Amino acid sequence: MTVEFIGMIGTRDVSEIRPPSGPVVDPDYTRRFAQAHEEAGFDRILIGYGSSSPDGTQVAAHVAAHTEKLGLLVAHRPGFVAPTLAARTFATLDQFSGGRVAVHIITGGHDAEQRRDGDHLAKDERYARTDEYLDIVKRAWTEDEPFGLDGAYYRFADFHAEVKPAQSPRIPLYFGGSSPAAYRVGGKHADVFALWGEPLAETAEQIASVRAAAVAAGRTTLPGISVSFRPILGATEELAWERAHRILDTIKSRGAAGSFVGSRRPILPVGEGAKPQNTGSQRLLAAAAKGELHDRALWTAPAAATGAAGNSTALVGTPETVARALLDYVDIGVTTLLIRGYDPLDDVADYGRNLLPLVRQELAHRERTATTEAVAVGSAR
Repeated sequence: MTVEFIGMIGTRDVSEIRPPSGPVVDPDYTRRFAQAHEEAGFDRILIGYGSSSPDGTQVAAHVAAHTEKLGLLVAHRPGFVAPTLAARTFATLDQFSGGRVAVHIITGGHDAEQRRDGDHLAKDERYARTDEYLDIVKRAWTEDEPFGLDGAYYRFADFHAEVKPAQSPRIPLYFGGSSPAAYRVGGKHADVFALWGEPLAETAEQIASVRAAAVAAGRTTLPGISVSFRPILGATEELAWERAHRILDTIKSRGAAGSFVGSRRPILPVGEGAKPQNTGSQRLLAAAAKGELHDRALWTAPAAATGAAGNSTALVGTPETVARALLDYVDIGVTTLLIRGYDPLDDVADYGRNLLPLVRQELAHRERTATTEAVAVGSAR
């Protein structure tokens, strides 16, 4: 089998341990950051969304113009533009990029963050709106005849998109969330359902919930599963853990200043004891409360230190240890691995040299072994 590797870029040099450097939109840094992912062998890069961040479709267009084959995963919150416009926007981007676009749907887990962009719907209503929104977007990408809708959230008539995606039958949809509403809507629509990095047992429970929701929606093809981590590598286990604790000390020393990367200010109190509104962060903090180290290499201390602001659990160890830890998730059904570092640009190169090849080599070995065994069984019959 193959596993998709996704990185994440921003438009300037910043992380939980690095204060912002340069202008908010630094075209040269953005180009170098994207090209570093392509050179490292990543399949896609995630371009995030925030109420104060640069527009992701514009960032993706810049990246597409300066890379050759790197996939673009553009985070998108339904509700702020009409679904008919969103469908045309992403289809146009897909055409110009040569079919490299995917869209990551984030319904929104923080009421305060949503209100910054003028959205005052409650969480369950947001998910109901997302469901209707994605029905429309998918029809716009795939239907040739004009159509209309008199829905709960959108009303329009005689709509037809002249521009269609370069990809057939449509642009892939990724979907993030950990609540029952997220499972229900994402289970219906997602090609890949995205989770944050919890322990193996809890991740397996979420995968089962997503798959059950997909079946309940009448799907016969189940969505892939993405899990996100922050790998911290070292030449030895001791060096990896020394680096990990330096990172944690820096996060704690920076406090709120380093917690919501790229946002103009924190949405909620951060740090030890913070109580975020979204279910994904609550789950990460629950895992951290059970212990700092889980399974082979999962370290939850950074999640506790940031109030689980975003994907904030780490995998710590040598490249061999972290590769085995990633493969543990593949073994329970994960198909996509989203990884990003605390030293963003340098870590991309390190992952490309030392981590991605190990995972891919083991997967190739497993595939060869399975093929050999299948041939042997066939010959014995």
